[in-house]
Amino acid sequence: MAVRIDETDRKILAVLQEDASQSLDEIARQVGASKTPVWNRIRKLRDAGVIGRHTVLLDPDALGFEACFFVLIRTSSHEAEWQARFLKALKDRPEVQEAHRLAGDIDYILKVRVENARAYDRFYQALISEVRVHNVTALLSMEEIKSTTMLPLTP
Repeated sequence: MAVRIDETDRKILAVLQEDASQSLDEIARQVGASKTPVWNRIRKLRDAGVIGRHTVLLDPDALGFEACFFVLIRTSSHEAEWQARFLKALKDRPEVQEAHRLAGDIDYILKVRVENARAYDRFYQALISEVRVHNVTALLSMEEIKSTTMLPLTP
């Protein structure tokens, strides 16, 4: 369902992306509109699928997840059965924060958040015991320079 997004909708979305826990009064104040029209727009955007689920962002370092690995995977199998097993293995592992299928030499890239290198090795050993892969390269992130969930809301 396509929904038309106007400037007021963009303002509302920008405010929600910054902090969705704000009160409706605060959102309306920042947008420069009254509560009822803002609530109706939020409901319209939610019903159209523009606004998804609401979550809380946790600090991985504060919880002891100090290692972030980007895992590049090449496979020689592309059959539906292999893909189904591989996708299930990824979905069953909470360490995998993101997984993308790529065009080019690398088939998949994973973002894996774990406590340390030993925890990554346990993840790696478990993954390759469930699905056969041709080549795995793990890259340790030394420093997170930018991480955001916010989309650029320009017209």
